[in-house]
Amino acid sequence: MPKTIISVATTGAWPTKKDNPNVPLTPKEIAEDVFACYEAGAAIAHLHMRDDNGAGTMDINKFRETVKLIKARKDIPIVLNLTTSGAANASDEVRMAHIKELEPELASYDCGSMNWMHVAVFLNTPPFLEQLGNVMQEHNIKPEIEIFDAGMVYNALYYLKKGVLKAPLHFQFVLGAAGGMAATIENLVFLKSLIPSDCTWAALGIGKGHIPILMATLALGGHLRVGMEDNVMYGPGQLAESNAQLVKRAADFIRLAGNEVATPAEAKQILSITR
Repeated sequence: MPKTIISVATTGAWPTKKDNPNVPLTPKEIAEDVFACYEAGAAIAHLHMRDDNGAGTMDINKFRETVKLIKARKDIPIVLNLTTSGAANASDEVRMAHIKELEPELASYDCGSMNWMHVAVFLNTPPFLEQLGNVMQEHNIKPEIEIFDAGMVYNALYYLKKGVLKAPLHFQFVLGAAGGMAATIENLVFLKSLIPSDCTWAALGIGKGHIPILMATLALGGHLRVGMEDNVMYGPGQLAESNAQLVKRAADFIRLAGNEVATPAEAKQILSITR
């Protein structure tokens, strides 16, 4: 039976306890949440950090503490995927320092700039993307190429040709972010049509696009990302009780589609992660 990977994006840089009191913010809360998500079927944990005031941060100490707590549980072999874009004011070096030291299996590679939420520029310059790609190769970290708009796919293919990225690529289509492509099935089909046949891919829909994109992704053979970074609601007017609740629902959908939920070891094999 086909294997489908569930990634959980537990925290993000934006949702607060005011949006949903169940959003994990501290290293301990995030680690405990990751453990529960693994038990519910998540193979990959995509991690952002928050500072002591709850704002998004790239503080390496927060990453160190959280990763240490997660790795202390030897019975939880979840694959770690660390963000490189958790604070708008972070320098290029700060955005890479934690992955150089902690060497996660995966890290985000946001393949272009955009007007984020119509209020700020999400800046990923060509020099930064080249440096980030080279750093990931040096440390044997698989880039998760995050795609908010179609032009970012073409950027990724350019960097593949240049040798900054190595095949097979893994894409994460992020649909519904203000300033990016809307969370429609038509857009998902279009983005999928742009990537080489040997690539792997996953998709998510932010907010109300969550379930339609989840179901369409399954139908098209992709992998899933869920979590309160992207969606704090379980249904209309119903806050999610936990990230694990969202993971469990994704796992149920996978089984209903006739697939099996991938384990962390299977996810590594699918994504050509060699560590």
